[in-house]
Amino acid sequence: MQQRIMINIMRRFIGGRFAGSTRLMSTSSRALGWWDHVKPAPKDPIIGVTEAFLADTNPNKINLGVGAYRDDEGKPVVLQCVRYAESKIAGCEYLESNATEVGSKLVEESVKLAYGKHAHLIKDGRVAGIQALSGTSACRLFAELQRRFYPESPIYLPDFTWSNHHNIWRDAHVPERSFRYYHPISKGLNFAALMDDVKNAPDGSFFLLHPCAHNPTGVDPTEEQWREISNKFKVKNHFPFFDMAYQGFASGDLDTDALPIRIFLEDGHLIGCAQSFAKNMVLHGHRVGCLSVLCDDVKQAVAVKSQLQQIARAIYSNPPVHGILLVSTILSDPQTKVLWSKEVKVMANRIKQMRITLCETLEEMGGPLSWEHITNQVGMFCLSGLTPDEIDRLVREFHVYITPDGRMSMAGVNTSNVNYLANAIHEVTTYEREAGTMISGSSL
Repeated sequence: MQQRIMINIMRRFIGGRFAGSTRLMSTSSRALGWWDHVKPAPKDPIIGVTEAFLADTNPNKINLGVGAYRDDEGKPVVLQCVRYAESKIAGCEYLESNATEVGSKLVEESVKLAYGKHAHLIKDGRVAGIQALSGTSACRLFAELQRRFYPESPIYLPDFTWSNHHNIWRDAHVPERSFRYYHPISKGLNFAALMDDVKNAPDGSFFLLHPCAHNPTGVDPTEEQWREISNKFKVKNHFPFFDMAYQGFASGDLDTDALPIRIFLEDGHLIGCAQSFAKNMVLHGHRVGCLSVLCDDVKQAVAVKSQLQQIARAIYSNPPVHGILLVSTILSDPQTKVLWSKEVKVMANRIKQMRITLCETLEEMGGPLSWEHITNQVGMFCLSGLTPDEIDRLVREFHVYITPDGRMSMAGVNTSNVNYLANAIHEVTTYEREAGTMISGSSL
């Protein structure tokens, strides 16, 4: 009996080996083609600019693509408040048991920074907050939350907006709509069109808003306009989702830049808010951010937070703790927070001065265009209004790199390169616009 069993086992084993080898050969030949149908993804417009800049060997090259702060020597900076926070947390042992405490501290301090006097809402238990991997992750978490519970509802994005917003909501399978925002002729806010689109959107729609230092246009509504927007949202029962990546860079004051959020809170809105500390603390590599969602009551907030935690668990589980400790220390220590606010003002003021210098230099050179929009716009970015041909010439002839939509990161402008930049812009715009005028005139 045992012998017969062993014979059957051997037969299955031998047969299995031959059959397995045949399947293996078939699988191996097929495996060679598993990814043949995959094509390269389109280059991210911002990352693509940086790659081209790095490959350029010209000594006069200028990178105005990435929204990362640089000092007047064109170098990255480490803020003094960050150095101080580093010294305070040096030697701190991170234990899994205090992960919740660390994350909660970041959320609490971030909400205080954004909500101001309305921060009591977190103590009331009405804020569902979670630490995130900078602003990108905070947006993605909210997009996933929207898809789960409002799968048919689109997100309304301003035209223009940060290019990655489209990627984030698309990959979360949320339908996308746009609302008019930027006026290409005035290079300012198209407020009447914005209000029309808010009015005409279906009741209860989701809108993404930039509370300050709009990326990429540098165009922000006035306080009075924000109040009108908030009122119209109230009438239409729209949900405002704020993406605040540049708090402090518009006015130089952290509270002033958070005013739009506080106006909506005063008017009784429930809101969502993504915050990033990559820019205003110059902590790009640490990826520290926060997502907060204001709810009607404690029960609702507990449920929403549990959903956000579940979404985050499937994407990245827990964020790195070191950056969270840095940001929490800066925000919770009064002395360090004051130092940080002063350093933010210094960064904002340097960018403002570069706007003034660039505008004045271009105006002195003459030419067919007005450049007042450079100083009218605020924050880290200026939407230049340059045409694709002019942008192409900037790169080919002058080695000046900006994104294809004409966005310039003013943080990359400094006293050493501003005259070169102004001359390059003058050359490409004067030639292109005058040539176009002559062609139009000759055809009449």
